[in-house]
Amino acid sequence: MSKTGEHMNKKLIFIIPISLAGIIGIYLIIKNIPHKTSKAAPNVASARQLFDLARVQETDNELLLAKATYRDIINNYPNYPQVQDVQKKIEDLNMKIILSPTLITPNSSLYEVKPGDSLIKIAKEFNTTVELITKINMLKSGMIRPKMKLKVWTGKFSVLVDKSQNILMLKSDGEIIKTYTVSTGKNNSTPVGTFKIKDKIINPPWFKPGHLEPIPAGNPENILGTRWMGFDLPSYGIHGTTEPQTLGQQITDGCVRMKNEEVEELFSLLPPDTEAVIID
Repeated sequence: MSKTGEHMNKKLIFIIPISLAGIIGIYLIIKNIPHKTSKAAPNVASARQLFDLARVQETDNELLLAKATYRDIINNYPNYPQVQDVQKKIEDLNMKIILSPTLITPNSSLYEVKPGDSLIKIAKEFNTTVELITKINMLKSGMIRPKMKLKVWTGKFSVLVDKSQNILMLKSDGEIIKTYTVSTGKNNSTPVGTFKIKDKIINPPWFKPGHLEPIPAGNPENILGTRWMGFDLPSYGIHGTTEPQTLGQQITDGCVRMKNEEVEELFSLLPPDTEAVIID
């Protein structure tokens, strides 16, 4: 064997044992490291920890902290599998914050009743509704007395209807408060534009085309449900329904149709002249 061959042989004999030892060492190290199936795994775990923290904060009635924690999940972990549940939690908290009689936020204020005040007068002053003041402060009647402290929501409500998704978004000062599934007009008949809510009617009669007499509320043929909020465009508005199974479809004659319990909630929040924007 040549000197070159002997030299190569010695190198091989020397290298092989070291390589095997290295492989064994690497295997032992890997075996003792927790296995991660993907880069997303620690993110999911972190999001889940935040979700659990938010639930504890909510249980402790720390509503603003809980909302901020849920919002952290949305902002930092958009691929979290339960992100839709998180969004629903935020919307539920938004309503709890509005209706809490003791939690004062930048969108609300504590008002001291003055002599001569009435709920109607206060509602007009703050551009809100009697129903919302009553609900927030858990009033048993419309009777109020001087020096009584009332929480009043001062945020400006508006609604945005997206026809392509059949959803209605309730906003306050631009922030999305809650999203509702609605029905809109067949053949793209729901008008697009910016409107104002003018007429608000509880248990509205329906003036069905071709009928001489209006169909009263409660009659199964009255498709308006329990509430009507008419736009400043005649014959169009937001109303309830006797056919909740049709929600999410483009099926109406042009109006925006909602579940009765949801349109009742919206009705209690929105004062006259609330802006309603409808987009394709």
